[in-house]
Amino acid sequence: MSKPVISADSHITEPPGTYVERCDHRFRERAPRMVRDPKLGDMFVVDGMNRPILMGLVAAAGKSAEQLAVGGVKFEEMHRGGWDPEARLAEQERDGVSAEILYPTVGMLLCNHPDFDYKKACFDAYNLWIAEYCAAHPDRLIGVGQTAMRSVDEAIADLRRTKELGLRGVMMPGNPALSDYDDPIYDPFYQAAIDLELPLSFHILTTRQDRFETRGPRLNSFLSIIRGCQDIIGTFILGGVFERHPKLKVVCVEADAGWVPHYMYRMDHAYDRHRYWLPAGALSKMPSEYFRENVYLTFQDDWVAFRVTELCNVRRLMWASDFPHSDSTWPHSREILREHTAELGAEERDLILHDNVAELYRLSI
Repeated sequence: MSKPVISADSHITEPPGTYVERCDHRFRERAPRMVRDPKLGDMFVVDGMNRPILMGLVAAAGKSAEQLAVGGVKFEEMHRGGWDPEARLAEQERDGVSAEILYPTVGMLLCNHPDFDYKKACFDAYNLWIAEYCAAHPDRLIGVGQTAMRSVDEAIADLRRTKELGLRGVMMPGNPALSDYDDPIYDPFYQAAIDLELPLSFHILTTRQDRFETRGPRLNSFLSIIRGCQDIIGTFILGGVFERHPKLKVVCVEADAGWVPHYMYRMDHAYDRHRYWLPAGALSKMPSEYFRENVYLTFQDDWVAFRVTELCNVRRLMWASDFPHSDSTWPHSREILREHTAELGAEERDLILHDNVAELYRLSI
């Protein structure tokens, strides 16, 4: 590769004390904590959530498909780089990656917690921890903070605190506490994100799936996990958020990108043909134009995305390893990228593997 490869979406593995040690004292007794089950292995128990968060898949990078299991893994058996920044550098080097944009693991699923006060306390604790983790190697470990979106003013304060902590973006819950994200009440928040140069990220599995009923075999549910991100993108575009805030940058994380050309076509068709009886926001451009300019996308081994770059905006596509989760390309990213980028020119390859993410997060690597 001609330039250093940067992963636009990787994860940490929260150590046992992440929340208990840093959470607001009012929530400390209820804070997410790791417990060990003789059969199911280590898991995070979260007050207010029906199921514990088992750790088997969250650090399964490098395992074969036959080895994947939800549970049965102990914390000390996981990739040490998930919580040890020094070990993380060796894991990056093994995979040929020079830097990573880092998202939470437990914190990702906490986005779906119904109690916004609890969520706020947990996210504040996480932001302190990830800032400490990244401070060890700020040029290679690039942290993204979290906000609970409990109120507009508080969310703006979260953005400012995120910036103060040295974090480079904000991970959003799929469902805010108030009205949906196209409501103009959020306009001051979006303007603050622009002013602070903090991209807003929406990751898969962070939107409550109450509306979707899984049909057929359990594996079929895997195909639905990108829909939450698609719905949010449609809300921002058709709701006029990008019309009002043309400099706002939104990242669609780990939802692949091969589907984007058809999705843009479908949005344009809907707006052109059906907007009068299915009202949308007042738009001065076609929906696909907002998508091309304002929406960034991360993907791992989505080979289709590498084949349809001419139908997307190649300057908004960003490769990711998803380390250390079960969908990760680690430790074979070099080989996979060599194969998947074989038909791209050097400029396109550099944009997807380095330039786009470096520009978005203002990285000098």
